[in-house]
Amino acid sequence: MLQPMTLMGFDLEGQVIRPPAEAESLLLQATLGCSHNRCAFCPAYKGKRFGFKDPQRLRQAMDHAARHMPLLRRVFLCDGDALILPQPRLEALLEDIRIHLPQVTRINAYANAKALARKSDADLRRLRELGLNTVYLGLESGSDAVLAAMDKWGDVAQHLRQAERARQAGLKLSVTVLLGLAGLGGPGSAAEIHARETGRALTRMNPEQAAALALMVAPGTPLHERTQRGEFTPQDDHGLLQELLWLLEETDLRGGLFFSNHASNPLRLRLRLPRDKEAGLLAVRQALAGEAPLVPQEYRRL
Repeated sequence: MLQPMTLMGFDLEGQVIRPPAEAESLLLQATLGCSHNRCAFCPAYKGKRFGFKDPQRLRQAMDHAARHMPLLRRVFLCDGDALILPQPRLEALLEDIRIHLPQVTRINAYANAKALARKSDADLRRLRELGLNTVYLGLESGSDAVLAAMDKWGDVAQHLRQAERARQAGLKLSVTVLLGLAGLGGPGSAAEIHARETGRALTRMNPEQAAALALMVAPGTPLHERTQRGEFTPQDDHGLLQELLWLLEETDLRGGLFFSNHASNPLRLRLRLPRDKEAGLLAVRQALAGEAPLVPQEYRRL
């Protein structure tokens, strides 16, 4: 659910996405698509066959960047789960970045729980030693029922475990969650359970950064088909705001950033928790009361 925006990369195949924070990073497409690629809500890699990018092509991209981007300091490894690469191949890639782009000071990557689970603790520590800094982990929901309904790999306990292993290895965590993933509902519904349990899961993970996106049902996804059949009803703006309130009430990061400023969100917040929590709650309550403007629908996108 992250937008392509402006891409800094070479020899990129198909749709390539990155987190908004990686706008100034060179995109190295280490893998093609996503090894899981069954999440009902995700349109990103439908129609793209999963595979590994030829290391020689990656070196050529690095050489091109070295010639034309002398001020480059950041690299982002994509597609959907770059850490699924076999360990020797991933270590070689990080070593190649050191050789071909010695000025780079930060290497970040998408890393789902499935990919992290395949790495040993020693593997993760070695990746950190070789320069991997932050991994972007899609939790999506703290509700096992919602994760199962959306065909997400793993349950909440597995996501918590893999996040903890990444932290123990010295990696920073950026975790994304999805408002509206339980569908339309108010107080006492599955939507409230989803939001509150997601906040509690974020509290347990305590990432350096957490981002709440708003679900947008994309054509071509299983969730869109369910919606067309009347099996899923998307949350409305009032419900998304109420979920954001419930989520924030349960989220107690210890010095981390909390965002709801993705282009999909009706209300955009940037908070440092716990310092800004009360201000954030007040902003959401004002929006719920109609006392603060929302982002117009025409300006929201995946």
